[in-house]
Amino acid sequence: MYMKHATDTTSETAGDVVDAGTEAMSRRTFITGSAAVLAAVAAGIPLRNARSGEPRTEARYYEKLEHEEVRCLLCPKECRIGDRERGYCGVRENDHGTYYTLVYGEPCALHLDPIEKKPFFHVIPGTSAFSLATVGCNMECKFCQNWQISQSRPEQVETRHIEPDRIVEQASSLHAPSIAYTYGEPTVFIEYMMDIAARARARGIRNVVVTSGYINRKPLLDLCALVDAIKVDLKAFEESYYRDVCSSELRPVLDTITTIREQGVWLEIVYLMVPTLNDDPAKIREMARWLRAHAGADVPVHFSRFFPQYRMKNLPPTPVSSLERAYDICREEGLQFVYVGNVPRHEMENTYCPSCEEIIIHRQGYRVLSLDVIGGKCRFCGAPIPGIWQEG
Repeated sequence: MYMKHATDTTSETAGDVVDAGTEAMSRRTFITGSAAVLAAVAAGIPLRNARSGEPRTEARYYEKLEHEEVRCLLCPKECRIGDRERGYCGVRENDHGTYYTLVYGEPCALHLDPIEKKPFFHVIPGTSAFSLATVGCNMECKFCQNWQISQSRPEQVETRHIEPDRIVEQASSLHAPSIAYTYGEPTVFIEYMMDIAARARARGIRNVVVTSGYINRKPLLDLCALVDAIKVDLKAFEESYYRDVCSSELRPVLDTITTIREQGVWLEIVYLMVPTLNDDPAKIREMARWLRAHAGADVPVHFSRFFPQYRMKNLPPTPVSSLERAYDICREEGLQFVYVGNVPRHEMENTYCPSCEEIIIHRQGYRVLSLDVIGGKCRFCGAPIPGIWQEG
């Protein structure tokens, strides 16, 4: 019999974290830590507003239209933008027919995190990821846990201008084997992300992306050529949820998941379960079947517990029983690696070999207590375990 297990996976936050077995990080602690890292990376560079002096960087994914208008081609919204206007994300601006990113080189958060916090459970477990974000997002999820970052505009946040080379140097100096693009929505700072990723790869540092997956195919293909792993937040398996709760669409996200898998980039899925809105067992089963068919039986799926945030404070935290039911449904449908998160000290935080059922990664919160994946195989029975198990 395959035993039931769980994890402490979260929908990654830049602040308040419900953490099992590890020290909880408050938002103040996170901000203080980010400020310290920013200072270390950019010593001697004064704090500045994101629009106050550095040369602007032209956006890579857009087309010029008549009358100095442009159409953004980065995400499925494909905003049509007049002169001196911005797209939906608020961080890309048209200036007389040339489209610019306003957040290139402008991280608002830098932190050294356990890679399990992203969460990536099959990517060099037990290591740290040098994590960064800029402001902005191309969605507006009513439950957003990082709304101070995602829903801010460049003028509202102080940053230090940090070029890609310096980000890579700092990750290397901290002996971080990976750089994570996270907290907000990396799609909106794709130019910065791709330039960092190319330099990091040349230095043997892996690149991992935490995204909602709301991106057009061409930029996604370009990104897949540079990164090692992508975690997609699959918000729900209903178009109405995406429209009403996230101001976006489901279909492009499903296309993103399929493309990532086709491109051979390691993929993990997180599903933040919101009570009464996306916890229908029938829809969970439909999603599990779709994931098995399009992402493979070995794709890790993390069900994360919702806590009231941002504009959705009227609902209670997710019942643990709902998460466990989703876990059971996914296992019944043949998914091999299913986790439950944001539940302190729940038993399902370990990874089990689907062949011999032994614990091969023993976790407690974000800590890895034992790792029995050797050369990509189970130490006990030799079965292959999918993932990225070695540093770059």
